[in-house]
Amino acid sequence: MRISRWVLFWLLIMGVLVSIEVGIITGLVTPDPIGSFLGFIFALTVISVLSIVGAVFVGMFVSHRILSTKGFTPFEQEMLRMRQEIRELNERVTEIAVRLGVTIGNRKNPP
Repeated sequence: MRISRWVLFWLLIMGVLVSIEVGIITGLVTPDPIGSFLGFIFALTVISVLSIVGAVFVGMFVSHRILSTKGFTPFEQEMLRMRQEIRELNERVTEIAVRLGVTIGNRKNPP
């Protein structure tokens, strides 16, 4: 089994965090109050940014799943109705042109 670079990167980050936690619990690492406060502010900022980005992606995923199972959106339904109306109008114009014996565009209408 091959481990990708991203998995290795995240395992490295988790290893560093676990080693810091173990160092704090055992007393090998003693955080100073100012560094701890700045670290807390930095961690809070990073977590806030990542949570906002994650919420946007989750919202896009959920909205896509909800809208994709319903079929056509109202805009698409209106476009399909307009297409049908244009097709019907084109057929009516062709019938009128046939009755009048007029050519439409490059096509010749049958007599």
